[in-house]
Amino acid sequence: MTLLLIITILLFMLFGAPIFAVISGLALFLLFSSQIDSSAMIIEMYRIATTPILVAIPLFTFAGYLLSESGAPKKLIRLSDAILGWLPGGLSIIALLACAIFTALTGATGLTIIALGGILFPAMVQGRYPERFSLGLLTTSGTLGLLFPPSLPLIIYAIVAKVGIDQLFLAGILPGVLLVVLLSAFSVQKAIFSEIPRTKFNLSEVFKALREMIWELPLPVVVLGGIYSGYFVVSEAAAITATYVLLIEVVIYRDIKWKELPQIMRKSMVLVGGILIILGAALGLTNYLIDQEIPMRMLDFFKAHITSPFVFLVVLNLFLLAVGCVMGIFSALTVVIPLITPIAHAYGIHPIHLGIIFLANLEIGASFPPLGINLFISSIRFEKPVLRLYLASLPFIAILLIGLAIITYVPWLSLALLK
Repeated sequence: MTLLLIITILLFMLFGAPIFAVISGLALFLLFSSQIDSSAMIIEMYRIATTPILVAIPLFTFAGYLLSESGAPKKLIRLSDAILGWLPGGLSIIALLACAIFTALTGATGLTIIALGGILFPAMVQGRYPERFSLGLLTTSGTLGLLFPPSLPLIIYAIVAKVGIDQLFLAGILPGVLLVVLLSAFSVQKAIFSEIPRTKFNLSEVFKALREMIWELPLPVVVLGGIYSGYFVVSEAAAITATYVLLIEVVIYRDIKWKELPQIMRKSMVLVGGILIILGAALGLTNYLIDQEIPMRMLDFFKAHITSPFVFLVVLNLFLLAVGCVMGIFSALTVVIPLITPIAHAYGIHPIHLGIIFLANLEIGASFPPLGINLFISSIRFEKPVLRLYLASLPFIAILLIGLAIITYVPWLSLALLK
C-alpha cells in the first residue's frame, strides 16, 4: 500500500500536478486512513494565519517584485561595474554580487535569472568571458542570496522550525559571504587564465553611478539596522521596505507607472499565495507525521545505524541535496524541516546551524543536475540545451560543495555573530 502511494504521488508530480494539491491530497488521505479528523489540517492553517511574522512574506515579496520591474537591476550592475570593473574577473564578481543581493531581496531564484540574466549574459560574452563559464556562473548564482536577509526562505524556515528570525538573519551572513568569496576567487582565477580584458577605473563614473542609485542604497542599512537596533521588528521592517520601495520607484524615479502597479501586485501575490497554500498543506501533513511518530521512528533508525554526528551530517547533506534538486525550495522547507529537526537535535546540532545547513543545501540543489529548477529556467532564459547547462554548472557546483562542507563542519561560521 505504501509503495503504491509513493508511486501515485510521483506520477502526479511527474505529470505536473500542483505541489500543494499533491501534498494536500496526501495529507487528507493519510488523516482519513488513520481515523484522524481532517479538521487537524484546518487547525494548522489557522495557526499559520495567526502567526505575527507571516505579514512579512507578502510585503517583502511585493518590494522585491517592484525592484525587479524597475531600473534597479541595471543601476546596481552599473555601480558594481564602476567600483569593481578594473579587477581581474571584475564583471563576474559583479554578476555574483548582483545576483546575491537581488535574490536576497526577492526570495525567488527563478526571478533573479530571468531579470538579471538578460543583462549580464550579453555583457559577459561581450567582455570575452567564455560562454560556458558565463552560463554556469549565472545559473548557479540564481540562488546565491538565499542565506542573506531578508530572503523569504530564511523567514519561512524560522516560522516552521520555530527559531528566532533575527538570529537566523545574522547566522546566514558569514556562510553567505563565504560562498560568494569562493566563487569570486574561482572567477578571478578563470579570468586571469583566459586573459579577460579589464576596464579602467573612473572615479567620475563611480560618482555618477552612486548618484543614480542614491535612493536605493540606504535600503539594506535601514531595514537591517532597524531590526538589530531594536527600533522595529521584522514585520514592521517589511512594511517599511515595501513603502520605501514603492515611493522611490513609483514617485521619485518613476520607473514604474501607477497603471502597472496592479499587474505587479498580482504577480507577487500569486507567488505568496502559492507559498502559503504549500505551507498550510505541508503543516497538515506534518500533523499526521507527528501523530504517527514518524520522526521518532526515523530517529531510532538513525541511532541504530549511525553513531557519529560527522557521518550523520554527511548523510543529511546528501539527503538535502536530493531534496533541493527534486522539490521546490518552499515545499522542501515545509515538508522536510519537521522530520529532520528532532533527529538533528539528538545529534547535538544547534537549531540555527541546522537552518543554515538546510538552506545552503537547497541553494545548491536548485542548480544540481539533473532536475535542479535553475537549470531549466536558464535553459529557457538563455535558449540553450539543458545538457550544456549541466556541463557549465559542474565547476561552480564543485566550489559550492566545498563551501557547504565548511559551513557544515565549522559551526562557528553560523553562530559567531549570535554571541
